[in-house]
Amino acid sequence: MKTLWRMNASLIAEKVGSKALSAVEVSHSVLERLHQVNSQLNAVVQHDDAWSIAQAREIDQRIAQGESLPLAGVPITVKDNIWVKGKTITQGSLLFKDFVAPEDAWTVAKLKKLGAVIVGITNCSEFACKGVSNNLVYGQTRSPWNTDLTPGGSSGGAVSATAAGIGALALATDAGGSTRRPAAHCGLVGMKPTFGLIPCGPSFDEPNFGLSVMGQIARNVEDAALMWRHLVQYSHRDWGSQLHTDPVRNLALRAVPDKKLRIAYSHDLGCDFAIDADVRQVVEKMIETLQRDGYEIECVSPVWPAGVKEYPLLKLQQAGLAALHGEAYDANPSDLDPDIAAQIILGRTHSAVDITKVLILREHIYAAYDKFFESYDLLLCPTTPTVSWDINALGPKTIGGVDAGPRGHAIFTPLFNYCQAPACSVPVGLTRDLPVGLQIVGPRYSDALILQMAAHIERLQDEPQQPPMWDL
Repeated sequence: MKTLWRMNASLIAEKVGSKALSAVEVSHSVLERLHQVNSQLNAVVQHDDAWSIAQAREIDQRIAQGESLPLAGVPITVKDNIWVKGKTITQGSLLFKDFVAPEDAWTVAKLKKLGAVIVGITNCSEFACKGVSNNLVYGQTRSPWNTDLTPGGSSGGAVSATAAGIGALALATDAGGSTRRPAAHCGLVGMKPTFGLIPCGPSFDEPNFGLSVMGQIARNVEDAALMWRHLVQYSHRDWGSQLHTDPVRNLALRAVPDKKLRIAYSHDLGCDFAIDADVRQVVEKMIETLQRDGYEIECVSPVWPAGVKEYPLLKLQQAGLAALHGEAYDANPSDLDPDIAAQIILGRTHSAVDITKVLILREHIYAAYDKFFESYDLLLCPTTPTVSWDINALGPKTIGGVDAGPRGHAIFTPLFNYCQAPACSVPVGLTRDLPVGLQIVGPRYSDALILQMAAHIERLQDEPQQPPMWDL
């Protein structure tokens, strides 16, 4: 029982559903693992063993009564900006340190209904608006690959926990790469679905209006897809929810993707983004593997409008933070992370004309993206241009031999939030003994194809390496 925490979600669901294992047994093992390693990581910031075991007992009772539960007994964690009824959910902010969620977010309620067991709430940056996972409420989260390094952000607690064996799945958010980038840094699969396919809320007001989605984090593609497929649903409560014919119907993870797929690869997304040479080498080794496997891959990038570089829509986040939390900053600036305070100050400098120009730019970015996918079925690119860095830094000082700036580590993901696109990061190897991720992107509603290609890429590799902490 002690090593049940190592099991993947799909196997747990099968074993618990068939009564070969009990949800209580699995939960005890995962909670024991949490107590063993979390003090080194600060990944899970809230847990209640009795509460989790009570959930597990209820799952076992439901199965005994004949229910079929797709996520039977699967231990999951939930990011600290997603409501879990009756739990203190802070968004990593002192402003919300005493906030108790009045109800479950739609996804949390659905996961409970599917048979999952919540084993903890995971750390994130304040308001999920930084690329590292530290805040004034809970402090820093560390990487299980090297505890001197950051797992990235804003879903750093989610990936650190999952990679270390605290839960088989993690529910996170992604408004600019907050699921995909930390997943890449920790050797995990991070799925950002098409905007609107999985309902958001009820939850906090969102500074990244119209960008954020619910992300799925897992140790393999099968588990990420299991979570994704059971969360896709239309909800009239979510203003952004999109009713689609049946995006799950075409999911075929075990089938080899069509060798006639029109696949593009770009190492810089046509934006001259800097990338570390060793990271690029790992990514392009997988591109070569796919070519040897029979896929034609063209080196080509979307033709973006002028002004697309790093975070062209960052002004929206800054203005959103100013609108939501500016008064709190005025009342007591020390209540806010200095990096968030700096964004609030900048947000107040943006005029209505500035914001309108950014929104118009977003339309042109989407048009360029849509035009590109008239000619291609998939786009492959790095998830991140570098590996994890020192835990006390916002980002690495240099990337690709040039000054990285504050957001240089985060450049490959946000464009696809602006386009409401599905995107998945899948691990493709190590450099400097740290994981590297490949990002797979497609047109809207091509989530199933992206997951199918991710699963195929996973099969083309040796068994993935686990962080050193895995053997503790």
